[in-house]
Amino acid sequence: MTNPENITINLAGLGITELNEMQQQANAAIQEHNEVVLLAPTGSGKTLAFLLPLLSVLKPDVAHVQCIVIVPTRELALQIEQVWKKMSTGFKVTCCYGGHDMQTEIRSLVEAPALIVGTPGRILDHIRRDSFSGRHIATLVLDEFDKSLELGFQEEMADIIRNMRNLKKKVLVSATTSKIPPFTNIKEPVTIDFVTNRNKSAGLTLVQVLSDQKDKMTTLVKLISFLGAESTLIFCNQRDSVERISAVLNEEGIDCAFFHGKLEQEDRERTLIRFRNGSVLFLAATDLAARGLDIPDMKHVIHFELPMKGDEFTHRNGRTARMLAEGTAYILLSKDEKLPDYITTRPKVLDLPAKLAAPPVPDWVTIYISGGKKSKLNKMDIVGFLLQKGKLEKQDLGLIEVKDNISFAAVKREKAKAMLQLIATEKMKGKKYKIEIAR
Repeated sequence: MTNPENITINLAGLGITELNEMQQQANAAIQEHNEVVLLAPTGSGKTLAFLLPLLSVLKPDVAHVQCIVIVPTRELALQIEQVWKKMSTGFKVTCCYGGHDMQTEIRSLVEAPALIVGTPGRILDHIRRDSFSGRHIATLVLDEFDKSLELGFQEEMADIIRNMRNLKKKVLVSATTSKIPPFTNIKEPVTIDFVTNRNKSAGLTLVQVLSDQKDKMTTLVKLISFLGAESTLIFCNQRDSVERISAVLNEEGIDCAFFHGKLEQEDRERTLIRFRNGSVLFLAATDLAARGLDIPDMKHVIHFELPMKGDEFTHRNGRTARMLAEGTAYILLSKDEKLPDYITTRPKVLDLPAKLAAPPVPDWVTIYISGGKKSKLNKMDIVGFLLQKGKLEKQDLGLIEVKDNISFAAVKREKAKAMLQLIATEKMKGKKYKIEIAR
């Protein structure tokens, strides 16, 4: 069993003081049983729920990979990696996903991390390359396993499990009820179910907004102007719709980024960083953003296009009203559209005013820095440099994120131009870096 003192230490690193009911039940079940299915809504803290009990099964004297966590997207893999690092467990972790430098991953795997987090295709690639030994892997976690099946990762996951001959513990995690895939060979799991027969939308309000025109863009602009300067996700079904929304809103003077699976990894990361730190308030996205992303809780989500399945509607709405908070999901309908059968709660109807002012621009901008951890830069280096050389005050700095080779800092918009001029010829830790506003 996990030492209670260690739990306190690990939780402190995450900025929380105690586990919620779901996490407590999951922690106990995963430690005590070898087959566990964890079902809990988006935003309820599932990542910590399955990571914390791993401390009871990982052995510090084994210099090999002991546990693999498989996820459907690179963003979810990176999020889990960050949570593990914040827990300060003392066990190394390596993150593996498509688009990441293969040689960097191989070098990291040579160091024998206790935990690997990654996407199915990339993990299977490493298995076939013999990048790591599977002999000591005793625990497997399939997070968002239903989404992995939807994305066609069934064969890869089946191959991975066939190569893990010494598995003892299997944990399946999802935000929706799903059939257990036969290739997992899970027979009699203990199920922790916080989805079925629970009021999943206790804090969620559904609001319907009608458009007089088939093209709902004018109504979307009005709705965003009505909501004002608050972080909002705008969901669409297609990548083309996402990019069109972003383009139209930007033409209207409303800064809106877009996010979908065909973006390059660096562009995806940069977009999420800008959204996280408040320098862009509106994000048009496909269902890729419905779960598994490290983005802030928000009061509003907008369904510009409704998904085909009720599960995806649930996941989208899970981006608001999280952890018992309150939030609103707005459903945009043209006069010819009808609500799908999976919406069983009658939404409220919002009549928008005829004229609305566009929301003000965000208070923050994101500053790009061409160095990161591998350049021996850390947050305090960046803070010190921007305060001393850029003449900023502490309140002028927001969220700072340091990656391997690049970094980003949120700076008050009104101070950014003067700060960039002041540091134009300055060096940080003896080295000159490219520093500019991130777009």
